Amino acid sequence: MLKERKERIKRYINEKTYHPLSFKELVVSLDVPKEDRELFKQCLDELEEEGAIFKSKKNRYGAPDRMGLVAGKFQSHERGFGFLIPNDKEQNDIFIQSDSVNGAMHGDSVIARITKSSSQSRKSEGEIVKILSRANEKIVGVFEKSHSIGYVIPDHKKIKGHIIVPVDKSMDAKENQKVIVKIIRYPEAERNAEGEIIEILGDIDQKGVDLLSILRTYNIPIEFPDDVTEYVKSIPLELKPDDYKGRRDLRNLTMVTIDGEDARDLDDAVSLEMTDDGNYRLGVHIADVSNYVQENSYLDKEALRRGNSVYFPDKVIPMLPPELSNGICSLNANVDRLAFSVIMDIDNFGRVINHEIIESVINVNERMTYTDVYKILEEQDKDLIEKYNSLVPMFENMRDLADILRKKRSLRGAIDFDFDETRVVVDENGKVVALERYELTIANKIIEEFMLLCNETVSEHFYWANIPFVYRIHEDPDPEKIQSLNDFLFNFGQRIKGGNNAVHPRALQTVLDKVKGTPQERVISTMMLRSLQKARYSDEHIWHFGLAASYYSHFTAPIRRYSDLIIHRVMKEYINGKFNDKRSEYYLDVLPEIAKQCSEREKNAEEAERDYEDLKKAEYMKEHIGEAFTGVVSSITSFGMFVELENTVEGLIRLSSMSDDYYNYNEKLYCLIGERTGKVYRIGDRVEVVVTNASPETRQIDFVLLDDAEDMDYYFGENVDSNNKNTQKRGNGQKEYHNKKGKVKRPKKSIDKHVLAHVNGKGKRKKK
Repeated sequence: MLKERKERIKRYINEKTYHPLSFKELVVSLDVPKEDRELFKQCLDELEEEGAIFKSKKNRYGAPDRMGLVAGKFQSHERGFGFLIPNDKEQNDIFIQSDSVNGAMHGDSVIARITKSSSQSRKSEGEIVKILSRANEKIVGVFEKSHSIGYVIPDHKKIKGHIIVPVDKSMDAKENQKVIVKIIRYPEAERNAEGEIIEILGDIDQKGVDLLSILRTYNIPIEFPDDVTEYVKSIPLELKPDDYKGRRDLRNLTMVTIDGEDARDLDDAVSLEMTDDGNYRLGVHIADVSNYVQENSYLDKEALRRGNSVYFPDKVIPMLPPELSNGICSLNANVDRLAFSVIMDIDNFGRVINHEIIESVINVNERMTYTDVYKILEEQDKDLIEKYNSLVPMFENMRDLADILRKKRSLRGAIDFDFDETRVVVDENGKVVALERYELTIANKIIEEFMLLCNETVSEHFYWANIPFVYRIHEDPDPEKIQSLNDFLFNFGQRIKGGNNAVHPRALQTVLDKVKGTPQERVISTMMLRSLQKARYSDEHIWHFGLAASYYSHFTAPIRRYSDLIIHRVMKEYINGKFNDKRSEYYLDVLPEIAKQCSEREKNAEEAERDYEDLKKAEYMKEHIGEAFTGVVSSITSFGMFVELENTVEGLIRLSSMSDDYYNYNEKLYCLIGERTGKVYRIGDRVEVVVTNASPETRQIDFVLLDDAEDMDYYFGENVDSNNKNTQKRGNGQKEYHNKKGKVKRPKKSIDKHVLAHVNGKGKRKKK
């Protein structure tokens, strides 16, 4: 009823003949009975908080878009400016200058007034005029003192400005301690936020505090509530006779799981047979989590609140308690498990010519790893082939089928970004001991192709069933971003064919194919990825641009994604004949909000994982200050160039540290050009660098060019750890260092502190 009333109010306020009215005038105009006026006020307040209507300073209600206003979320940048991401997906982002933020913080729901309309070369600009709701009540940061005043420096780079903490509200926190501060007064245009410390997490260098800080920063819950823990105790951890009823018995079907060595939550198993007519019969068997997570139970609500599992190098924060995620739901080998199976017959062109979606009972034969399957298929490892002799023919057929499916996707124009991942290796104390580039092998690609096909098959099946569903959608890119991407590609002799307004994913993949294997491949892939929309969940069907797929949903990971779990529930009701008009109305009502929650939690988890990885990279490189590495220029900016090392670490070489010449940034050619020498640095150039600074707190890593380092004694003085295995004391009091090739490099001369300021970007150099 409340929803219907809100929709009615919105329709009225958006009528062409409507002009802003006060509360009393609206009551008269809409003929609201006296007994309903309190509820009517509640509807107006909620609509205002949602940004659907705007209440002016004169207390009159109007439609934001008709008043030159836009409602949305404020996305802050670490340099102070930001963007308004409109609630209306049809509207483009609006740029907000730092002096127009007016006290808004990252994530706040706000209303902005457009001050400059968009043009072909720039976004619309605006000014935040009202903050509808605050996203940050508690903030994690480092406590510092300046004389008698305490303040907290937020960990989250997008939350700008220190938070002032009165002495009597500091809990006697000490400097350089990680704390949680509760905001008691939000920032204003020219005033910092104020807060009180409510928890001290520990010293910056204390074991586990770094991960705990990130979990708190991104509001990722660790412990499960007591009511969830009690609920889990009621779930049998072994199958009972009744569990087998009404299910297809697939326990005699040969199947395996293929995952990473450290995986514990095994969502999916695969089987493959050859049919008499030469087709592939692929079985994708997914853990039947919905059998244990009952609708609206404490466990269900907690899973939705979390949205997904979050993965860190040394810890997993699961969506479901371990008793389920690692236990009864996990498809462990040689035990009976309940599953949701999709059986697909596929021809030699990769077409699904027949499929079944069934509830099943399975028993996985082997728990395989990506490494072992790769060694069997690519390295012909004799010991592994002998150990898994009965499974080898199936693995070979899987490789062949995956190749067919990949070629089919390629033909239809799917974009295939070939990014290597970073593997962060930590010891028992959480200290990084290695950073490795993790390449995806044929084993990874087998599972990827099988899961993609299964997700498409399920999505198409239930789209044509015409029932409420959750789709994984990827909208077409913004034409302005494609134009900017084309401008960037021009510098590398590339161009996206077709018009900016109707680009096909195949045109983007063609560019990626042309630059594959070149030094520019990674930066072009990165820029292209940034030009695309972000995939999200939606109850409305739209195609998936990146996959060039007409139908797509997430079905294959219900242990770690709530989006998959909710459609399992819908699917089971439908195939068991329990789906009726009442259930359809229910899902139509709840799925939009569930899709939104899953999208937001996914984004939050990705940011947390990336932030922790950046922290660990900086922590690792801190131990390598003074060492030389070979890297590739990955990006050029007006203040310097970023260089990526083989171990995936990226650091900044500031213009002020380049001592052989004055370098100017050419925006059109994306390069740095020396004024005197004419020397040019371009994206993709290989360079030798020395690490000069690494800060886990700011996630910042600084390099200088090796040639510049040889002229400076800074790296071999007090700032280099005397215990560093790459440095040695010499008779003259200087230090030498070794690069990765083992060659000894010595500084040619000493420099004074003024020069050091330039190396670290703290000084300005005047042109001659």
